[in-house]
Amino acid sequence: MLPAARYSLGALKNQSKPLHLVSRTVHTRTKPRISPPPKLRPTGSDHNANSITPFGWGLLIIPATTFGLGCWQVYRKQWKEGLISELERKIHMPPVPIPDDLSELNQMEYETVTVRGQFLHDREIHLGPRACIQHGDSHTAGGLFSQKEASIGFLVITPFKLEGRDDKILINRGWVPKRYLDPETRREGQVSGTVELQGVVRLPENRPQFTPKQRGAIFMYRDVERMAAIGGTEPYYLDATVSSTVPLGPVGGQTRVTLRNEHLSYIMTWFSLSGFTTWLWFRQIVRGKSF
Repeated sequence: MLPAARYSLGALKNQSKPLHLVSRTVHTRTKPRISPPPKLRPTGSDHNANSITPFGWGLLIIPATTFGLGCWQVYRKQWKEGLISELERKIHMPPVPIPDDLSELNQMEYETVTVRGQFLHDREIHLGPRACIQHGDSHTAGGLFSQKEASIGFLVITPFKLEGRDDKILINRGWVPKRYLDPETRREGQVSGTVELQGVVRLPENRPQFTPKQRGAIFMYRDVERMAAIGGTEPYYLDATVSSTVPLGPVGGQTRVTLRNEHLSYIMTWFSLSGFTTWLWFRQIVRGKSF
């Protein structure tokens, strides 16, 4: 059959159908559009693997460093507690005679020794200003000073010649208020003759930061070497115990045996900083969130 005849036959068939059925048989060559799938956000693991730069990893040094400092303070706390226990043990040891070889005193700090000899008051040296360390009611024993004066005063450092030997050492006799700094104002307290007393061994003290260098006979810190040079003694230093206190004389017992132990607060500070910076790093670098 010819093409024209086929077309006519198809047209006749369509004319025999209702119009609404005819319209449904119309075909088009245009394909329906398919919407693309939604874009998926990268997961946390993908972000970790692809988005953290070397600089981001480098920022971990902050929490790592603060954590290390916290661990170091734990060690320091244990060391300081052991040192305090050792000082307490030494300070409560029974007194022993001062050794014949004075160099042994370098290994006896905070131990108590007994000495016998004479004070050389004409070479007296002063250390201060200092507050008085009061033991019980010692500040009224000699009637030397009032309660208001206890915050400002000086330590009296006097050369001491040991009996039966040529050695001389330095002895911190104790504390006096500022108005009694001049020895002439407390002549009754200047002990003469042979005396026996107990003293706590102290080693030289390093010059504190920002403290000016020593000038004159008033010292601001325990510079034993220079004190010995001025007093003409060996470089060894004792703190006289409170039992050495005499009426109108210096108040003995001016030895501080307590050490500052604030390492627990340092531990809490460093570990808190480590935890906070770790959380901040995770939030900013890993999660990509900003404030």
